[in-house]
Formats: sequence, C-alpha cells, structure tokens
Amino acid sequence: MTRPNGLTDALLAACAERHGTPVWVYDAATIAARVGELRAFDRIRYAQKANGNLAVLALLLELGVEVDAVSAGEVARAMEAGHAPESIVYTADLFDDAALEVVRSLPVQVNLGSDFMLGQLARVRPGARATVRVNPGFGHGHARKTSTGGESSKHGVWHEDLPRMVAEARRLGVVLDGLHVHIGSGSDFDHLTRVCSAVRALARLFGPELRRVSAGGGLPIAYRVGEAEFDVERYCHAWLEAKRAIEADLGRPIELEVEPGRRLVAECGVLVARVRGVKLQGAQEYVLVDAGFNALLRPAMYGSWHEIEVLGARTDAPRAPRLVAGPLCESGDMWTQGPGGEIEPRDLPATKEGDLLVVHDAGAYGASMSSTYNGHPLAPEVLVQDGVARLVRRRQDIDELLAQERGLDR
Repeated sequence: MTRPNGLTDALLAACAERHGTPVWVYDAATIAARVGELRAFDRIRYAQKANGNLAVLALLLELGVEVDAVSAGEVARAMEAGHAPESIVYTADLFDDAALEVVRSLPVQVNLGSDFMLGQLARVRPGARATVRVNPGFGHGHARKTSTGGESSKHGVWHEDLPRMVAEARRLGVVLDGLHVHIGSGSDFDHLTRVCSAVRALARLFGPELRRVSAGGGLPIAYRVGEAEFDVERYCHAWLEAKRAIEADLGRPIELEVEPGRRLVAECGVLVARVRGVKLQGAQEYVLVDAGFNALLRPAMYGSWHEIEVLGARTDAPRAPRLVAGPLCESGDMWTQGPGGEIEPRDLPATKEGDLLVVHDAGAYGASMSSTYNGHPLAPEVLVQDGVARLVRRRQDIDELLAQERGLDR
C-alpha cells in the first residue's frame, strides 16, 4: 500500500480546492503499470464494473485492453469510450430485455452464465458463437460476498451440467467456442491457480469448437501496510503452463485471456474527504468527514480495510486510536469497521476542521458503487496523466437528483 507517485500532497490539495470534497483522484501511470504486469496473456480484458469511468475505459483502450460488460448500460459505456462492439464481451447470469436487444442488434460477444440463456441466445441470434462461464464447484474471495463459485454462488453453469449444455448447443446450432472460470474477487494465489487444473478438465468436455480460455479475474492487491504483495509473475507462469497442457490435450492452439478488474485500478485511486469536526462519544474519538458509504461502500458492505492518512501530517506526529465516520444517517457509515460491523479504531494523528483525509486504494469498487443515499450528489472524478489533473466526471448537483422525478403525475 503506497499512494501513487503522481498523486502528490500538493496535487491532491489542489484537486480538493478546485473541485470540492469528496473527490476521487486516479493516477493513469499506475493503471498502465498494472496492465504491463499481465502482458504474458494473449488478451487482457478489463472487468469494467470495478471502475467504469469513460476516461479510464478510453485509457485502457489505448493500452490495448478490451472490456467485459455485465449489462446493456456497460456495453453502451464501453462503446462511448471508443471500444468496438465486437470487442466487448457481455457476461451475465441472465438476459434482461435491454441485454437481449443489445445481443440482437450489436455484434457483442456473449459469455453465458446460465444454461437457460442458451435457448434465448439462439432465438435472437441464430447460429451464434458464445463462451460459457462455468462454476467449477468451488470459490474464494476476500469476503464471503465476493466468492463466485460453489453451491453458495449464483454465478456460472454448474460444472456437472456442462456436457448436457454442449450437446444442447449443438442441437440449437450455437457454437460454444470458449470457456471462462472466475471463482471470486480478491482471492489468493492458491485458489486462483487451483482453477488451472479445473479448466484443463473442463476443456476436454467442449470438443473441437474450443478456441479460447479465460482465467477470469480476482487478482488481489495489498490493502494493508506490510501485507504481502501478490506474485503476478508466478501467476502468469502457472497459467502459461496450464495453457500448454490444454493445447497438448486438444492438439491445437488456444487463446488465453485474463479478466482483471480490481487489479488494474484499485491502487490508482484515492478518495479525498474533508474533516468537518471531531467529537468524543465516551472514550471514543470520532473524526467526522464529508464522505460516507454513499461514496465508498466497501467498508460498510464487506468490512474492507483501506489505509487512511491525514494529508500533510508530519510522519512523527503523535497518533492515537480514532474512528472515522461519514455524514449519513446510519450507524454503519464508518470507514473504520470490521467484517461484522465491529468498530476498529485506527492510529491516526489528531485532526481539526478543514483537514483533508486521503483514503488509499479506492480506485476499484469505489465510484462505481457510489449512490445518492441521503440526497448526497455523486462526487467528481479526476484523472492525473503526465502530471496534468483532468476532471473526468463533474460533481452531480441537486437539481440533477430531482430532474427525473419532476413533472410527473403524483
């Protein structure tokens, strides 16, 4: 956990002054560095749900990264950023009406997460080609809610049902030419590489149509100071070995894809918030800031840890256990809590009204999961590239919050 070099104290303070707080700030160089780590794969596909800002998607396009979309809205977002529809993969466990229309009218690729989607795809796109997301029977993530495999997950086609689905696809004239397995977000090396052997076994069930394999995503980052970094080079090596084994089994080459989300953008971003006041509740000191789980949901939803710093504080400043909480009318609106909602004070320097707090590693599942809860407008986003800070989403205003409800029959 380190703040990106491009996000200096002076730059973050200037962003807060110019755009107000809270404000998201992203470092383009960090995204480029994370993409570079995965060049051993034939194709890098970004799971845009992690951060779908148009400028981020456009930057990834420049870096040669394609995108995954999980809704019609995400397909539209990717195309707005310049991605060609035929390069986009739609992955989901169902088609809603909007998604079916996208599949019918645009040449997006389709990754089927449920067997019942097969017949629906055949109806709107006869003779289609598609990949299958398979649930291998196990999953793992940084939290229970982020595991996407096993019986407790809705995601993917159950591995034992794959042969029946392949046979049904042939009957319907749909070509299943790809296999995708993703077991969870923020997993660890052992679980992520366990997928290699599972994919090799599943690949044998596809027959001659199989041409591509996706390793999924879920690659973690180190959110805590002192936490071991994920060995990306070792991970790439394990998958290249798996690719060679699958090619030997099949007697033909395949394309190997990886689908990171968090790994590409988490470390690039920070959330800057302003201290509005400090108070004691018995023995507990609360630092109250102007951003809560309406901005960054992860601590409230998962008990996730994000390092917090007081901008400009001396490194030798005395520290004491403090709680950091937001403006929402919810007891769970606290950045310093554990997975069960228990409070977890942090050793932080003293603060006063007007100080700036910086929440680290907030580029993934930060702005993309934001809401307007309690009537708070969405915060602006800034992308820093080559030393230039560019506003890439302006702050929403209250009129925009109300616009869709005005002029309707009450």
